[in-house]
Amino acid sequence: MDRNQIIGIVLILAMLVGYQLLVPKPAPEKEPAQTTQTTKPTTASGAAAAVKQAEQPLDSAAARAQFGDFAAVASGQARDIVLENNDIRVTFSTQGGRVKQVLLKKYKTYDQKPLVLIDEQSSQTLLELPTNRGKVDLHKLYYQTNAQTGTVAGSPEQITFRAEIAPGESIEQVYTMPADGYVLDYALKLNGLQNTVTNDNIRFFWQDKMRQYENDMSNNRRAATINYLTADENFEKLTEGESNEEVTLEEPVKWFTIKHKYFLSGFVAKNGAMPKAEFQTLVNPADSNTVKTAIADVTLPMADVKAGKGEYKFFYGPNDFQLLGDVAPEFDQNVYLGYSILKPINKYFFVPVFNILEKFITNYGLLIIALVVFVKLILTPLTYKSYVSMAKMRVLAPEINAIKERVGDDMAKQQSEQMKLYQEVGVSPLSGCVPVLATMPILFALFMLFPNLIELRQKSFLWADDLSTYDAFITFPTIPFIGSHLSLFTVLMTASSIAYAYYNNQTTPTQPGPVNMKALSYIFPLMFMFVLNSYPAGLTFYYFVSNVVTITQQQLIRRFVDEDKIKAVLDENRRKNASGQGKKPGGFQALLQKQLAAAEEARKQADEAQRKPKQKK
Repeated sequence: MDRNQIIGIVLILAMLVGYQLLVPKPAPEKEPAQTTQTTKPTTASGAAAAVKQAEQPLDSAAARAQFGDFAAVASGQARDIVLENNDIRVTFSTQGGRVKQVLLKKYKTYDQKPLVLIDEQSSQTLLELPTNRGKVDLHKLYYQTNAQTGTVAGSPEQITFRAEIAPGESIEQVYTMPADGYVLDYALKLNGLQNTVTNDNIRFFWQDKMRQYENDMSNNRRAATINYLTADENFEKLTEGESNEEVTLEEPVKWFTIKHKYFLSGFVAKNGAMPKAEFQTLVNPADSNTVKTAIADVTLPMADVKAGKGEYKFFYGPNDFQLLGDVAPEFDQNVYLGYSILKPINKYFFVPVFNILEKFITNYGLLIIALVVFVKLILTPLTYKSYVSMAKMRVLAPEINAIKERVGDDMAKQQSEQMKLYQEVGVSPLSGCVPVLATMPILFALFMLFPNLIELRQKSFLWADDLSTYDAFITFPTIPFIGSHLSLFTVLMTASSIAYAYYNNQTTPTQPGPVNMKALSYIFPLMFMFVLNSYPAGLTFYYFVSNVVTITQQQLIRRFVDEDKIKAVLDENRRKNASGQGKKPGGFQALLQKQLAAAEEARKQADEAQRKPKQKK
């Protein structure tokens, strides 16, 4: 390669790496009315200060002065009630009538510890009720309940926390837990308090210091965020990454979730939407125990609560596409399935196919192999068409080389003559590209799907302990662009990509142009090895198997393609076109031929214009 080709390759690599690192995801189609502010780096003490500030609506030390009419329930004895079903174990506390701890029974952390989604150390909440004498935090009051610790089986079980303010005046918080699933129905009731509370909305404040459940802290922080759905069904989220962000919304919100990489803690309004909301994410790079601090500060409509319509849902569970659709409208968007163009491929094809295969194949490595074979079988007609097109180009290679020798280095003339040749024999130069381009959305869709597929989490295959993260076959001190490990599946993917490029280059004629595409076909796999080294092993294993199957598939197709017959067909097309019996080129080929002819005519006119002044002299 000459210097220009090397510079071109370096610039292309830089653009691709820069795209992965710098280009933000597409903006939503419709932006909500909001103001966004990126805050300065904040430490864990800053998050603690935010909670402390939220806990100080009352500044009197005396119980009566502080709690007013609620002083009677401002002290008491805290008691825990534990309810569990097949999926979660929830600990409630009579202090606050709130959820104190949630344990997901079917999941473990990356180091095989019980997966506690929230607890008192990581999660704090406030529920401020506006009264005539100030704001009262309902999560500081003491409630009574007849519920006992136990297991929910069969029908859902209800647990009611009741705080008696005065005769005929009380506050009730009612939770309903199903026998299966991760949704807690929640109702807030104010009984006989019409003259005590004001018409201002109720404030619900939730801060969660998100724990680390996966092995890669950096990857965890990039995935952790707050998602929400506005009243006009516009799905939004705070920026995923390792920066701080704050957003204030002026329009109602139907639900929000505190999203880990594979798990969610969410709050859903079943009736009226939450009128106002502020969301914030804080990152402290020095804190190795906290992924992010997520803060949600929303209001609940007082009118709904007074009317007995203060009904909500809590969701504590996995970010599993198959489970989220029934929780709330658009709740399954918490699982990122790619950009708008790629999302339907994942939503309506890969996710359903994956779940069908799951019913028959329990080993997820074998399931990925089956998925590859299934996809390749569907794409066989396109693969066959692409191979036949390349065979036609190989048959025409001698004539194309003759054109190059005849016209020299004039690229415009070369292209014009080649298009004439293609027209004579009835070949479209794009017929081999279109089938290949048609498969690209599938590769990109999988690139988006696998990092968000909880089904692969902690599923082992061969040397990989967890297909949802990288397989650290070799570890070493951190190296720029590589990291601190080398993924063997990524190495195998790279080797198979180079092998496929070598095989493909042997059967593909060299195309004219300033860049040596055959050389690039070897360089791109090496570049993507650095990009994909920290991606899920399931993804790189899929690409590896896909390359192997593609090479095998093309070897089989080769046995059924007779290039002598193809040459005979092209010669027959040439004869028909010469006699006027052939079909006229249409579509893109005709347009391209027209453009090339116009360019050739413009070049001739330019040459003629340059010769005229010389003739006058």
